[in-house]
Amino acid sequence: MEDISVLICDDSALMRNLIGRIIDGTEGMKVVGKAMNGQFAVEKVPLLKPDVMVLDIEMPVMNGIEFLKKRKENKWDFPVIILSSVATEGAAVTMQALELGAADFITKPNGSTSADLSSVADRLTELISSYGCQYARRHGRDVYPPEFFYQQAKMRRAEHLVAEKKGGDFLKDKDISSRPLFSSRSSTATLSERTSISSISNSVRPVLDTKKPSFTWTPPTKKDPVVITPMRQGGRIEIIAIGISTGGPNALREVFKDLDPKIKQPILVVQHMPAGFTTEFANSLNRICPLQVQEANDGDVLKAGNIYIAPGNYHIYVEKKGFNYVVRLSQAEQRNGHRPSADVLFESVAKEFQNRALGVIMTGMGRDGAAEITEMRKQGAWTLGQDESSSVVYGMPKVAWELGGVQKQVGLKEMASNINKLAIEHA
Repeated sequence: MEDISVLICDDSALMRNLIGRIIDGTEGMKVVGKAMNGQFAVEKVPLLKPDVMVLDIEMPVMNGIEFLKKRKENKWDFPVIILSSVATEGAAVTMQALELGAADFITKPNGSTSADLSSVADRLTELISSYGCQYARRHGRDVYPPEFFYQQAKMRRAEHLVAEKKGGDFLKDKDISSRPLFSSRSSTATLSERTSISSISNSVRPVLDTKKPSFTWTPPTKKDPVVITPMRQGGRIEIIAIGISTGGPNALREVFKDLDPKIKQPILVVQHMPAGFTTEFANSLNRICPLQVQEANDGDVLKAGNIYIAPGNYHIYVEKKGFNYVVRLSQAEQRNGHRPSADVLFESVAKEFQNRALGVIMTGMGRDGAAEITEMRKQGAWTLGQDESSSVVYGMPKVAWELGGVQKQVGLKEMASNINKLAIEHA
């Protein structure tokens, strides 16, 4: 198997080293180069030919937005993952980056705790493996599938929990305390970065100072879908619910731009996205969609032809209030490792609407949404799932298909037309 090759572009020596350690500590991927600004990256791309790039936005000489414009000008098609801050300005420019062709984004660590860095490591590994695998395979390379890296992340989390329980004894046994994590003498590191290096060293070592894991991995086998006999026939569609994760930002742009303005049903969307970004994400979708797109608020009365995006860090579900249905938000515990969770949304739709709904499950790692879209199908709802060939990660829709929860699998380019047809014919 070949490694997924990664180019890192960030003006921070600390971040370049941190990201590099995460990548080089993951079996199946490697760092092929680093650049301290967009201009250096432009020069390195033709030589290194990366499968995926991790790109900062705020950099001197050439920033991330300027690089993306150059990438488009040069017709480079490798996926770019943006490193973003969580500030309001950071959210707006991140959405601009997505509009310019970036594949996805990850928030920079906003703390020095080991848990924070472990979360970043897992998310970064997921994005690099998902987009990098799709790109490498499209170009004839033989690389591990995303599930291989997903299993590694699970192993890393388990080892990290053991490390936390053992505490200092674990660090002593591993002789980690004597190893330098980052060089504080780097000529490109700022004073604040050198201070940061000192402050995070102890917390980050349990996450990164491990060898590439060695484990036996068996590719998942394909299962024939369970045959489900719905309790009732599909009825008039009164609501549409969509669950989506990795690969979602651009997939939703592809679907929403082609939705029919005659759609009358409200549409609720769970896109796994961190808090602080969903307002700008909804605004960016609203600019290209013929329907009204907004971030959902607790108590919103569902309106015909409006699209409601679940806010980051909040579950979204529907509830009947008088003669209307309203949006409800909750910060109940995570479900399937997510908040918002597609399962929470689908569960409420199955309960409130039974066969009078359309459920859609799209690209994403894991199984969030699969169980409850299956419950929607059992109740008689109409359901669609994204197919394997067009999914960045065929995880969520695959599990839903195998459980019998998907009536029909369709490609990304055909998803909008299928939604339009069902929504208008069964309005």
